Amino acid sequence: MTVTLNDQTGRKKRPESTAEAKAAVELVRAAKEQGLSLTGPDGLLKQLTKTVLETALNEEMTEHLGYEKHDQAGAGSGNIRNGTRSKTVVTDGNGPVQIDVPRDRAGTFEPQIVRKRQRRLSGVDEVVLSLYAKGLT
Repeated sequence: MTVTLNDQTGRKKRPESTAEAKAAVELVRAAKEQGLSLTGPDGLLKQLTKTVLETALNEEMTEHLGYEKHDQAGAGSGNIRNGTRSKTVVTDGNGPVQIDVPRDRAGTFEPQIVRKRQRRLSGVDEVVLSLYAKGLT
């Protein structure tokens, strides 16, 4: 009977770096260089959460209307963007985050990531780092 030994040198293998881990390292390094704290009222995580949520809401609006922001295709469509409204949502790790939610003229936009009248978001912090690492900036 033949037995094969695989890497029995006693060394632990390093886990492969994911895109999320690489992005997190870069963000932390940049925050330290700028003197920005990671948590707190103006911390890096709170800013990332705001950016990701607002970007996702704007993409939802684009999908709802069927054309990009400032695109001439929407000029005669009857339903256009109509500014934003401010909303404060509470996240698990970052506390309250103030975001700008887009509106449409007809009032038919129903956001999915932050629903109407929703104030508390759970599980957003993990999604924020994941999306940021995948290039949603």
